[in-house]
Amino acid sequence: MTEQTRDPRQVVEVLSEALPYIQRFSGKTVVVKYGGNAMTEDPLIDSFARDMVLMKEVGINPVVVHGGGPQIGELLGKLNIESRFVNGMRVTDAETMDVVEMVLGGLVNKGIVNLINQCGGKAIGLTGKDGAQIRARQLKVEHQSPEMTAPEIIDIGHVGEVEHISTDLIEMLAGRDFIPVIAPIGVDASGRSFNINADLVAGKVAEALDAEKLMLLTNVAGLMNADGEVLTGLSTAQVDAMIADGTIHGGMLPKIRCALESVKGGVASAHIIDGRVPHATLLEIFTNAGVGTLITNAGDEATHDA
Repeated sequence: MTEQTRDPRQVVEVLSEALPYIQRFSGKTVVVKYGGNAMTEDPLIDSFARDMVLMKEVGINPVVVHGGGPQIGELLGKLNIESRFVNGMRVTDAETMDVVEMVLGGLVNKGIVNLINQCGGKAIGLTGKDGAQIRARQLKVEHQSPEMTAPEIIDIGHVGEVEHISTDLIEMLAGRDFIPVIAPIGVDASGRSFNINADLVAGKVAEALDAEKLMLLTNVAGLMNADGEVLTGLSTAQVDAMIADGTIHGGMLPKIRCALESVKGGVASAHIIDGRVPHATLLEIFTNAGVGTLITNAGDEATHDA
């Protein structure tokens, strides 16, 4: 149904349904990790930018943390710089780190900022180096084969993990009606730059801000059971048990751990949502149905509108 033929009563009903959620979350902070299909398909890109502006307009404070792995790989290929991975992480020497900073802190970051501004928002692009807001340390990667008596430490270069998040700059911008858009580049005490997984940065930013929600956009419908059904309304205890018994494994495990740690760290709820769905963030915040997996500290009463 097009906008020209949509029944005005349906529009009013949608707004009325959203009102309790707007009232509940007004003044709250929502950290959104933006990546996957939502970042590469034009209709989803537009809907994401509009979602961020609408959230800000109704009093919610969105903070965006974005990825950009495919864009980094594309530019490295054009520059004839080989991409090599260890345990799914890009080996990042000094030359590669220069490209990472150009892509994440420049091309991708400013593209997102421009899209949000074109939709009527006021976005400001940052990296973790601005205001030293993301203090990082080098990530130590261990590898051990059965014949080894002790694990070896693999140096994958300028790949980091979060040591500390400073929120002063983010809070100042959000308080002045700006939407912070953060590239996941951190800096250590000596000034070295590090590329950090965007999910991890988003989780740590959400913890530091005492955010109401952490929303991780993915290319899947959410956490699924053996029957292919999306699991939601999960407590941290339930998620711990599902990790322990192997129900959660493989590529979903790091994302689930990130969401789990953020909730244990004080974030009210974490959502792993399907970024392939237009307006996924609004559906998750302003409706009962939602479009993904919800994790909270609640017990059995956990529901999708928690």
